[in-house]
Amino acid sequence: MEKINRRSFIKNVTAGAAAVTAVAAVGCKPGEQKSASEEKQLGEMSHRVHNTSGDVVSLLGYGGMRWPTVGSGRNAPLDQEEINRLIDYAYNHGVNYYDTSPRYCQGHSEEAMGIALSKYPRNTYFIATKLSNMSPGDMSFEASKRMYENSFKFLQVDYIDYYLLHNIQGIAQFQQRFIDNGMLDYLKKEKEAGRIRHLGFSFHGNKECFDYLIDNYTWDFVQIQMNYMDYRNGQRASGNVDGEYVYNRLAEKNTQAIIMEPLLGGRLSSMVPPLTERLKAQRPDRSVASWAFRFLGSFPNILTILSGMTYMEHLVENVETFSPIEPCSEDDFALLEDIAKAILDYPMINCNYCNYCMPCPYGLDIPGIFQNYNKCINEGQFAFSSHDENYKKARRAFLVNYDRAVPTERQAKHCIGCRQCVPECPQRINIPATMQMVDDYVEKLKQNLEF
Repeated sequence: MEKINRRSFIKNVTAGAAAVTAVAAVGCKPGEQKSASEEKQLGEMSHRVHNTSGDVVSLLGYGGMRWPTVGSGRNAPLDQEEINRLIDYAYNHGVNYYDTSPRYCQGHSEEAMGIALSKYPRNTYFIATKLSNMSPGDMSFEASKRMYENSFKFLQVDYIDYYLLHNIQGIAQFQQRFIDNGMLDYLKKEKEAGRIRHLGFSFHGNKECFDYLIDNYTWDFVQIQMNYMDYRNGQRASGNVDGEYVYNRLAEKNTQAIIMEPLLGGRLSSMVPPLTERLKAQRPDRSVASWAFRFLGSFPNILTILSGMTYMEHLVENVETFSPIEPCSEDDFALLEDIAKAILDYPMINCNYCNYCMPCPYGLDIPGIFQNYNKCINEGQFAFSSHDENYKKARRAFLVNYDRAVPTERQAKHCIGCRQCVPECPQRINIPATMQMVDDYVEKLKQNLEF
């Protein structure tokens, strides 16, 4: 297998520029390209072409995992008006790939996306959703088929462009969810009937499972977790297979990759000040997040890069980064490798805040606890030792932020270690042990103990 190194990144991107740079697809039929004047009007969004169907897909894809809500709290309803506004902006600036799942936003993401996109001609955007039959009650053929059929209803469509077998983590799990119940055979027939245009899967497993899936089955695309942290440090950064390995295996099969978690749940958009300063020194007018997107945009076998943009300012910033994307130089790749190694020196929790672990049967806010912990590290409000020069300031800041971010009754101290959440985590976090670690740290701060 030929490995893709920095020099070949640049060579491939340059050689393929005519095929993968700005082709505005909004208002186009799949495979159709806009004129140069129309491209400019839409912000010159970079696009890639699907290698078998000819779909012209925006390199920036919109992920529907983290839609805005009205108010705060887990049960807060989605803010449909703001979702409409976000999708309007994305659509009108060249974004034409929209990804969702029956599981996102407590089951409301598909419906919200369907409402927001329903005003636009169906042949001007691509919908991706998933068979998220991960709970035991969803794995039968009848329940899985019902989930599949509901997606059409909620999305208000009569065909799905990109359909995924969701969150495959192991061979036995794959067999149970898609083979033993006959669902994969059923979905293949649905593809033949035209109700599915492309069939693929999203992956959070080990090498053995990944090799089994792509060596024994034919896929139209595969969705993988990849970013400059996971690329060569997958096991340490997120517990996943290195992105380099899965990307190269897909390139070998001429199967295009769709990228999830390009920012590791936001961890690559906000980081400790010394690392932020290194990136800002090179590109003062660009965001920290833009580096992660440019890294991925340098790989020619990537079809689209998903970003779950909750806020308008993030959407506007990301559209600018992709309009058009500027591939990384060799010096950029070297810098990002150094940044990735440096991030690993900080005691971050490898949580992407996907909420797959929720709801906790005891009411704990697992993602909120982990997010606050990581946020305090990134913002310099974390005491690594009671002997740190800034210990008193960091101690107070952490405790105040923790109480503000997570209600007392939902904090880590209430975890009983039931482990119901553990198999749900795509990042393979030992959640009870990590909750205990957070609680131990909080108690040391509260009691002002030496550590």
